Amino acid sequence: MSMKIGVTVATWTAATTLLAPIAWGTTYVTITELLPDGRPLLVATMRVVPSGVVLLMAGALASRWRPRGGEWWRTGSLAVFNFGIFFPLLVVAVYRLPGGVAAAVGGLQPLLVAALTSLVTGRRPRVLDLAIGCVAALGVGLVVIRPGADLDPVGLLAAIGANVSFAVGVVLTKRFPAPSNRLAATGWQLLIGGVILVPLTAAVEGAPPSLTGQDIAGFAYLSLVGTALAFVLWFNGIRRLPAAAPPLLGLAAPITGAVLGWAILGQSLSPLQLTGFVVTVAAIAYGASLRASAPAMVAPPERPRRAHDVCYGET
Repeated sequence: MSMKIGVTVATWTAATTLLAPIAWGTTYVTITELLPDGRPLLVATMRVVPSGVVLLMAGALASRWRPRGGEWWRTGSLAVFNFGIFFPLLVVAVYRLPGGVAAAVGGLQPLLVAALTSLVTGRRPRVLDLAIGCVAALGVGLVVIRPGADLDPVGLLAAIGANVSFAVGVVLTKRFPAPSNRLAATGWQLLIGGVILVPLTAAVEGAPPSLTGQDIAGFAYLSLVGTALAFVLWFNGIRRLPAAAPPLLGLAAPITGAVLGWAILGQSLSPLQLTGFVVTVAAIAYGASLRASAPAMVAPPERPRRAHDVCYGET
């Protein structure tokens, strides 16, 4: 009975984690169709600041947790890699590259996470995981890269940098102790990311333009659904699933982007792309099926330091 319950919980965790990259897969269409042109830093800032405030308010309903002592540098490190570096570079890549090219670079996530995990822990990744990562990257490439794609050098470097930063965030999230209040911890990460992005946006892009109702709707969706909700589910999945699983589940983002490109933007799907779909979906299914226990690199959760944390428990 306990084994059946464990499998059910793992399946549920994988399914909810999968919702995060599906939400991220809508980013390209949202940015290009709803948001102002040429304002990548504004887009990044408007994703992190409102979502951070919302998550801190939601977390306060459970407990008054905030980072203390060594938790500050861990939260700050995660904020820098997950949001402060990743979001600006990602939006630059989206603006300067065809969506397919930016997404194809994201297909390297399983290999990047495996390499960084090995570098941090000294443990060599399993040959099977590396093979699945290579096949998955090929599948994503078949789906999203079109003949004659414009490989803008700045956009390509931004896409590579964004994915390296995100992979570091995945590895560190898995390695650091789990906070007692995940909503508040994610909110603090987002606000610290906002502290980085707000002055950078003001210095580089100046004052924001007048926003239309369409702009506000796009920002609200990216911030609340594509960031706040998505990252709470994503961080929960990283903590609970085997290290190899989340990067493979993350491949749902380019698949979602390609489907939306076909459904909304009228882009065609060739037989080669459909083959890539099958390969990538198979890699995602493999990631969802992983049931191994968390690797040794995971540190045990820190014990709450105050009585009210003990009373409220984990969020």
